[in-house]
Amino acid sequence: MTSTPTDASAGPAGISATTLLRFATAGSVDDGKSTLVGRLLHDSKSVLTDQLEAVERVSLGRGQEAPDLALLTDGLRAEREQGITIDVAYRYFATPRRRFILADTPGHVQYTRNMVTGASTAELAVVLVDARNGVVEQTRRHAAIAALLRVPHVVLAVNKMDLADYAEPVFAAIAEEFTAYATALGVPEVTAIPISALAGDNVVEPSAHMDWYGGPTVLEHLETVPVSHDLTGCPARFPVQYVIRPQSAEHPDYRGYAGQIASGALRVGEPVTVLPSGKTSVIEGIDALGEPVDIAWAPQSVTLRLADDIDISRGDLIAPTAAAPATTQDVVATVCHVADQPLTVGRRVLLKHTTRTVKAVVKEIPSRLTLDDLSQHPSPGTLAANDIGRVVVRTAEPLPLDAYADSRRTGSFLLIDPADGTTLSAGMAGDAFAAAPADEPAEAPEDDDGWDF
Repeated sequence: MTSTPTDASAGPAGISATTLLRFATAGSVDDGKSTLVGRLLHDSKSVLTDQLEAVERVSLGRGQEAPDLALLTDGLRAEREQGITIDVAYRYFATPRRRFILADTPGHVQYTRNMVTGASTAELAVVLVDARNGVVEQTRRHAAIAALLRVPHVVLAVNKMDLADYAEPVFAAIAEEFTAYATALGVPEVTAIPISALAGDNVVEPSAHMDWYGGPTVLEHLETVPVSHDLTGCPARFPVQYVIRPQSAEHPDYRGYAGQIASGALRVGEPVTVLPSGKTSVIEGIDALGEPVDIAWAPQSVTLRLADDIDISRGDLIAPTAAAPATTQDVVATVCHVADQPLTVGRRVLLKHTTRTVKAVVKEIPSRLTLDDLSQHPSPGTLAANDIGRVVVRTAEPLPLDAYADSRRTGSFLLIDPADGTTLSAGMAGDAFAAAPADEPAEAPEDDDGWDF
């Protein structure tokens, strides 16, 4: 059987009902993220009747005359009681032109880690700003995270324009400030839209109050922004999840390596290298859904069979020999620290990269990003919760890392507390932000239990 990569979502102008867009919302507390999401769901007729009736009942019980659309996403009791979003709420909806997976992320600085989670797989981020407050620290933080995570499209939604008399100069000043800041961070594209989520202006339908604005509504932009899910042009990467040895009479010598192709395409007969061991072989067969195929591509889950009997286990990476990544034990990366406990020089951690988890030690923290002016604070020695900084981590075993700019999947990793499994930091290999010259790094303390690599 022969398979060839196809784009089932291709259609007129690249848009069709099967096209999928993953996007995340972010903004400061009370900027109206949940109301915007509720308005999108309501006005695009993606809300079931019983859901809307439940929202209307709760709203009436609070003495509100109109339904509070924020309740469509703030599903946790604690969220409803506090009136703020505290967890990532995933919503799925569709229009005739596109399907959507939406991550409504919290705005409070305490929950910045949740924004990292929601934006890590997003192709677009909607950053809300209150027209009365303009760009604030949390706005800059969310822009930095979007840049750090290489989100290709950013929408600046200047909300509550009804409370700013729908004034064009207010919108223009905020759009100019944010665009300049995001561009300095390396965000490739910013689209600014003036909206009122509460009144519905420029969310799904064009606003009658802002005839000076000639751009798209939020939904129109979401439906038409170009999105590519084609990972076949990248070098192939296959993290091994499981070794299959059925030990059956029918297949007494079967040895397969199961996993999901992270990027690129793999073909029968292609020379491959197994990392970190560096041993080479040739793909003898590819099984997809129990059937042999000649080619497989990301993000398919398949089983590879190699021509040679090589020691391969979970966590190894199979890649084409001609485009195999280099391995390293000194990981230089930018991290967003998400734990309450600080990350310090000398800290012993576990580093999880694709399906491999290894022991590691934080050797240096060369700099910490200052969000106000994008300067680098040299040699801070520690990263606190929600800090973004540069680190050098020494691992016990070599890792086949790509640069995050080249691959969001094989260029990312997590730092984990070995004591309780808590996620400490989300890391992106390579130079996410250029670091200023640092002072002499703090020395890591001597290790006395085998963790000094």
